[in-house]
Amino acid sequence: MQLEGKAALVTGAASGLGTASARMLAQAGVRVLMVDRSETPPLDGALFIAADVTNPHAMEAAVDTALSAFGALHILIHCAGIGHPMRVLGKDGAAMPLDSFARVVQVNLIGTYNTVRLCAAAMNRNTSANQEKGVIVLTASIAAFDGQIGQASYAASKGGVVGMTLPLARDLARHGIRVATIAPGIFDTPMLAGLSDEVRASLGAQVPYPPRLGRPEEYAQMARSIIENEMLNGEVIRLDGALRMAPR
Repeated sequence: MQLEGKAALVTGAASGLGTASARMLAQAGVRVLMVDRSETPPLDGALFIAADVTNPHAMEAAVDTALSAFGALHILIHCAGIGHPMRVLGKDGAAMPLDSFARVVQVNLIGTYNTVRLCAAAMNRNTSANQEKGVIVLTASIAAFDGQIGQASYAASKGGVVGMTLPLARDLARHGIRVATIAPGIFDTPMLAGLSDEVRASLGAQVPYPPRLGRPEEYAQMARSIIENEMLNGEVIRLDGALRMAPR
């Protein structure tokens, strides 16, 4: 799909991967609706709406806003997600609260599906000479494959995103909508903002090559490649510098 003149919705757009993706699209001539729970001033050429991806009515309103403002929706880049590291058993041997696990799965997995279903319905209204109506780019994590100690909820939620990528692509293929997922490694995003420079440097040094944290712009570059390459469909792409995470 060519980017110029298209319309996109980007979730998790207030920071990190989402902001980089929204900026990439806007610079390529795409009309962008940025969606996030946190208020943020939109980029030049972009709109913003506050919405929780787990809320069906809020996301319906977001999609309706994109359709009203742009007349169509062609691209979804879904970056919204949370993490809550916690071991199954605490230091006192007590079990982890179930609501903590459920919240991560609710946002990262169910929130992803909620966004996909609504955006796919909007994309299906499009007409195209080559039958390509839309492209959906999802965000997993290498934790889906190499989940570390304390990452049970996060790994499970991102593993769910990986697991539904191919079924979604097969389901939406007859509608001319492609689906692919990026599984980032350790990226320099707000999730790492609370760590010291020393710890961040140590994390980056674990990456075989390049030995540094990933940059949000590199995620956006991969998202653009997926959008522009019509043959990329039903695939999960690790973007991790060959990192395979150790147990801790």
